[in-house]
Amino acid sequence: AVVSTQSGHYGREFEIGDYMIVTVRLIRNFEYRTIRTIPIREVDITQTVDQFIARLVQDLKSVKGIPPPFKTHPYDTLKISHQAGSFKANDIVINLEDDELLILPGEKTLEECGVMSETELSFFTLAAYQAYKLKPETKW
Repeated sequence: AVVSTQSGHYGREFEIGDYMIVTVRLIRNFEYRTIRTIPIREVDITQTVDQFIARLVQDLKSVKGIPPPFKTHPYDTLKISHQAGSFKANDIVINLEDDELLILPGEKTLEECGVMSETELSFFTLAAYQAYKLKPETKW
């Protein structure tokens, strides 16, 4: 039985257990806007955020075309940046608002957090984000 569906690209309905594509923005440095974007295929929205983070950290080691500093950075937090059909934030680096809604708690599933096909997630270090949020200035 289908528990729920959500509309995906070209109107296709995705059932729970289907795999989706999400875009992940690797944010290594907020002030200098050191960011790389990678598509992640075959994302199971029934996995927990912690499981997805572990997968990302593992997958980053083998992604081609990304400089080594991005592969070894200590990422620990995911935040929804953008969802298909919704508005984008004014800050080019990251949306500084709605942390309690958009930062994904590790114990919840991606689906429970509202992640759907074509969601864009920011992946960063929480301590660096909190420092940037106190003084959101770019340095270049």
